[in-house]
Amino acid sequence: MRKAMQIFRNPLDLQEFIKEEKRKGKLISLVPTMGYLHEGHLSLMREAKKYGDILIVSIFVNPTQFGPNEDLDKYPRDFQGDESKCNSVGVDIIFYPTPENMYPENYQTYVEVQEVTKNLCGASRPTHFRGVTTVVAKLFNITLPDYAFFGEKDFQQLVVIKRMVKDLNFPVKIIGCPIIREKDGLAMSSRNKYLSENERKQALSLFKAITRVKELFNKGERDSSNLIREATMIIKNEPLTQIDYIKVVDIETMKDIATIEKNALFALAVKIGNTRLIDNCKLIL
Repeated sequence: MRKAMQIFRNPLDLQEFIKEEKRKGKLISLVPTMGYLHEGHLSLMREAKKYGDILIVSIFVNPTQFGPNEDLDKYPRDFQGDESKCNSVGVDIIFYPTPENMYPENYQTYVEVQEVTKNLCGASRPTHFRGVTTVVAKLFNITLPDYAFFGEKDFQQLVVIKRMVKDLNFPVKIIGCPIIREKDGLAMSSRNKYLSENERKQALSLFKAITRVKELFNKGERDSSNLIREATMIIKNEPLTQIDYIKVVDIETMKDIATIEKNALFALAVKIGNTRLIDNCKLIL
């Protein structure tokens, strides 16, 4: 019979608990989240359960990855619903710290990955990835995972985390998991909640653009500018869309590429009304 799911608020309490479990030989899987969980998160948890003896899900809306005038205060939160969803997939531990627990008074230490953070989301959100890498490094130190799971919808984030783990010798294996989509193709995101009915329909332009790019790529198109032009036309056809970026980048360095000669990533960020959505697809040769 499975033990009851535990909830930890204090980082030191969780760290001591995990150290004891690891002394018993237990393997730890971690799924970091900001809560308001959906099927995309739950798919990560189900995959994580295949690897570790103890599955930890962190739920923390991390203030350091939000820039000025972003949606920190209104970011959707529903801990009761999250707790129920975690329990339904067999999570062992929820780590649910307060901002004060994660960033105590006079906090002044940050982790920063440089080159792979400069393009795509890093260009328009210059402090974002510093916040991501800092909080993930802290989560790794607190939960001591053997495996950590991240969704490929935030593909640049996955690349950044892998870079940090390699550079700083974290003893954790990073596992990326596929994008989970709604039936109509929209990538699942906690921010989808913000969309009105009309905005929700227009948000499908992202998936339509990705579908068209994959179609052209599979027919042999290798000129990035042609793929970007096609995607831009599809998205601009919707009146409420504002394009942040549409790019083809090297799948490892995240740098723009003009001609696809090796595996690449097609990535886009688009505001639908006031809601910023991201999506991507891999272009594999």
